[in-house]
Amino acid sequence: MNIKIGFFSIFLISQLSVFAQELITPEKAVTLALENNYGIKLANTNVEIATNNAGVLNSGYLPTVTGNAGGTFNRDNTEAEFSDGRVTTLNGAESSRYNASVNLNYVLFDGLGRAYNYNQLKETQQLTELQARETIENTILQLFTVYYNVAELIENTDAIAQTLTISKDRLTRSEYQFQYGQSTKLAVLNAQVDINNDSINLMNSKQQLLNYKRDLNLVLGNALLSEFDIETSIEFKNLYDENELLEKAMANNVRLLQVNKNIDINSLGVKFQKSAYLPTIGLTGSYGWNKNNNNAASFVAVSTNTGLSGGLNLSWNLFDGGSAITRVKNAKINLEASAIEKEQLQATIVHDFNNAWDDFQNKLKIYELQEENIKTSQNNFDRTEEKFKLGQVNSIEFRQAQLNLLSTELSRNRARYLAKLAELEMLQICGELLNVEF
Repeated sequence: MNIKIGFFSIFLISQLSVFAQELITPEKAVTLALENNYGIKLANTNVEIATNNAGVLNSGYLPTVTGNAGGTFNRDNTEAEFSDGRVTTLNGAESSRYNASVNLNYVLFDGLGRAYNYNQLKETQQLTELQARETIENTILQLFTVYYNVAELIENTDAIAQTLTISKDRLTRSEYQFQYGQSTKLAVLNAQVDINNDSINLMNSKQQLLNYKRDLNLVLGNALLSEFDIETSIEFKNLYDENELLEKAMANNVRLLQVNKNIDINSLGVKFQKSAYLPTIGLTGSYGWNKNNNNAASFVAVSTNTGLSGGLNLSWNLFDGGSAITRVKNAKINLEASAIEKEQLQATIVHDFNNAWDDFQNKLKIYELQEENIKTSQNNFDRTEEKFKLGQVNSIEFRQAQLNLLSTELSRNRARYLAKLAELEMLQICGELLNVEF
């Protein structure tokens, strides 16, 4: 009775440890990656910097205000001769001067260069956001590459474990048959060799699964502190329209959007450089305080001045040796280069989309064929197993049917997850990867 209770307790604890593992669904994996992935965090910091740069405090539209203050102390030996002939000699005569001021400078007009530069900063902020989006898309694709590797290995490990169980049953049957003279020792030895091979395969699969789980946790920013399990079921969205997806690729592909944004930035860059042809008008203002403590040789002992001053200035660089002209020409060349880059990228996107579309369709068909192979291999194994139990086939034929079933299961698992990754890669090219439900 105590043995039964002990066995039940061990079984219950083992089951509770299994069920206690956290289940990471695709939705939860995406959430964890967005919150904790190191690459995404770095991309978000770049967005914050670009947002700060595009603020009004960095626009040049606000005036500059500076404060100045100073003091001077003198100790002089002075000989003063007055107009009436008197001569006065002062040794160690002290004098001091103090001043303080608040100065304002404001650019009223700079050829609209400030406006174009501010708009460039706004466009650069949006470009940085697109770069962050590209980082997120690449990270999500990397995430699911590892995620589905884990899922594949989980199913492979289960299949290999099942194969090992069958091999153990076969060894038991072979030992009974040998004891009763129905088979030779060779059948027992073959069964033991197959068990060892299956055990090695199971150990390797478990170790590989553990490694891939660590890889997955790394992509998630080491957010998982305990053992976890993942969801292995997947669905395919077969209602895709090729022409519609291609249109989305040409409109929403993140690389193409970045090129368009660079064109906008370079267009503003041409206007910014042309602003050097126009004058700059500035406003200055100051409020100052000055106090002089003079020595005895001066007519005025102490003088204090306070007051406001203001001014308007104009600066026009009529000719700078051709530097402005050169900068305008180079800015135009950069704009033309951006347009060429866009044409090249558009051709590349069409090429990549067609390859991704065909690759997805091909891998989806392969997966469907592998599903059919599973039914055939399972049927063949079941029949072979029945004949093996009846002694109508030998252990070698039974083992071959067993390995055929295992190979088909592993190939089916591989085909399923490769097809799903091909689907995600196609959606990334179309700019739809972040718009689907995982």
